[in-house]
Amino acid sequence: MMYKNLGLKTTLVLVALILSIILAFPLKDKINLGLDLEGGMHLVYKVDVSRLKDKTDAKGAAERAVEIIRNRIDELGVKEPIIQPQGVDRILIQLPGVVDRERALSIIGRTALLEFKLVEDDPEAITKNKEALDSEHEFKDLEEKRLLLKKEASLTGGALTDAQVGFDSLGLSYVLVKFNSEGSKSFAKLTEASVGKRLAIVLDGKVKSAPVIREPILSGQAQITGNFSPSEAKDLSLVLRSGALPCPLYIEEERTVGPLLGADSIRRGIRATFVGACGVALFMAVYYLFAGLITVLALVFNLLLILGGLSLLGSTLTLPGIAGIILTLGMAVDANVLIYERIREELTLKKPLGLAVRLGYEKAFKTILDSNVTTLIAALFLFIFGTGPIKGFGITLILGIVASMFTALVFTRVIFEFLLSRRLIKNLKMLRIVRVPNFNFIGKIKLCLFISVAFIVAGGFYFVKGGESIYGIDFTGGQVQEYKFKQAVNLEEIRASLVNQGADDVVIYNFVSQNTIAIKSSEDRYSLVKAALDQNYKGEYELLRVEKVGPVVGKLLRRKAIFALVFAILGILLYTTLRFKHFDFGIAAVVALFHDVIIAFSFLLFFSYKIDLLIVTAFLTIAGYSINDTIVVYDRIRELSVQMSKEKLPQIINAALNRTLSRTLITSLTTILVVVSLFILGSQNLKGLSFCLLVGFIVGTYSSIYIASPLVILLRKK
Repeated sequence: MMYKNLGLKTTLVLVALILSIILAFPLKDKINLGLDLEGGMHLVYKVDVSRLKDKTDAKGAAERAVEIIRNRIDELGVKEPIIQPQGVDRILIQLPGVVDRERALSIIGRTALLEFKLVEDDPEAITKNKEALDSEHEFKDLEEKRLLLKKEASLTGGALTDAQVGFDSLGLSYVLVKFNSEGSKSFAKLTEASVGKRLAIVLDGKVKSAPVIREPILSGQAQITGNFSPSEAKDLSLVLRSGALPCPLYIEEERTVGPLLGADSIRRGIRATFVGACGVALFMAVYYLFAGLITVLALVFNLLLILGGLSLLGSTLTLPGIAGIILTLGMAVDANVLIYERIREELTLKKPLGLAVRLGYEKAFKTILDSNVTTLIAALFLFIFGTGPIKGFGITLILGIVASMFTALVFTRVIFEFLLSRRLIKNLKMLRIVRVPNFNFIGKIKLCLFISVAFIVAGGFYFVKGGESIYGIDFTGGQVQEYKFKQAVNLEEIRASLVNQGADDVVIYNFVSQNTIAIKSSEDRYSLVKAALDQNYKGEYELLRVEKVGPVVGKLLRRKAIFALVFAILGILLYTTLRFKHFDFGIAAVVALFHDVIIAFSFLLFFSYKIDLLIVTAFLTIAGYSINDTIVVYDRIRELSVQMSKEKLPQIINAALNRTLSRTLITSLTTILVVVSLFILGSQNLKGLSFCLLVGFIVGTYSSIYIASPLVILLRKK
């Protein structure tokens, strides 16, 4: 038998393999790690333009703030930071490797509004203003003294050209500021007219010092003193030198990851990937024998293609991205299973091996295409509506789908055709789970519907009962801090310390096996928590992560998550309807999809997992997997409708379910293997995601057999 274009296909495979290796290795140089793996800070600031009267100034405030923040961060020495505007009034900042959270936030967000204001020494004015402040004066505190200042600043930091740290004769730090030409003239005129008076130096609304003007200062330089430590003086000079922000900034979203958590996530991710891949490879090699070994090679190639694709696109590998790779390795064998089961059917009909292989690939092609396109729809909406790490999951899922189709339809076929053309294989033996299945799946529809409805009703009860408490901070707003201790800690002792510090509104969670605690609050309590922990555990703990989401962003993220789910499901419905030419197939598939997501959601509530962005990621993945499994059955129903045209629809559906049962069980087993590996060995942050996927995939297997196909019969009757 002649094999068309075998040389061309072999060349294509070799080129893809060589390019993937070149692009992917060495990994540490070619693959960008996300902040959740490398450690660092992800910040989204809102620019408050409400105080700016000029619309032109308000419109350009974010752009000016970006430039000022970039100057400040450049002087911080952060490598390859990302600072860019988002929309009209938001700024995204990513700082890889930064762990001094308080210093970074202080320098980035300080408005650094420097003002020089004359102090009122007139006794009558002071007495008058004690009774009622007029529009020209205001009281300010300096240490334990109360000063009356002119409200209008005589000079502002906008007139500065430079700011440097200096030390006086006693070794105390001060900041030496230099004015521009206009500022020098204004400062000289001010000091000439106010000799003998006090001039308050006000930074961000607080009086730092109020020295007496003993003589005119004509040099264009002045000192800011205020009991600064050397580091405080250095940071203040940096902020003043970079320029004052045009308006205040407020943190709407923060995700800080310490280096310990990042390294642990990488280690656990690699281990989970290795164990999961080995489990799948071992099963395929044992069950499909020689064909299974070819699948193992395809899995390795699949991983290389994903890594090469990430490098080529310049994408960032995140923690959910690692989960996506693990997941695609489990799902990648589905196409091979479909092909091998088709080859097995052809061999059962006593067809020659070469012909059986060709027909196996040809008959499986449409099913592989349909099932992967529907999964791709879900992955695309993950990418479109996702933020940060969620996009990383979407990218790896998309790359994994494309790579699995190439390795299954091209790479493995090239190997088979090469071996057959050289007469190196004469037969293709495989094991079989179910010899001749002949189950009456349709007869169990009422019982299955009752079980499903029971779980859905129970989930609805937990949903109503839980209210807002079922959501994580991604959707409600708030802050979560996580710390790892060298030894086991006493939660009551920590709780008492937090109350003493004024942080009595926090909730503490404990992960005993890892000596790790998580502290949740509705407001930013980082400084109070740090002070409380330092009382008894200084040097005995390390920050793992801080996540903070403002309530406005929480609502926005919840809305985007709903959009992602709705559009993904509508896209799947449209594609399924067009491919199968019957609306009832599309409706039944989407009902089964909803069924799987809702039951997975219910189990999350049963086991007290919080609903956050990663869980929404899991829902969309379940939707893609569920429809994938359903489409395989639907394709076989369509095929058998021609072969069994004289039979009624229930008999055709039953036959289709029995003939695809082996593939359904094998694909479910391989996918569940990798998810179990992720759940047991993966990072703590992925527990909710992996648990949701585990439940969703089990339920998805059940629904493709007992819900999606039988529903078509009920809809036809209606």
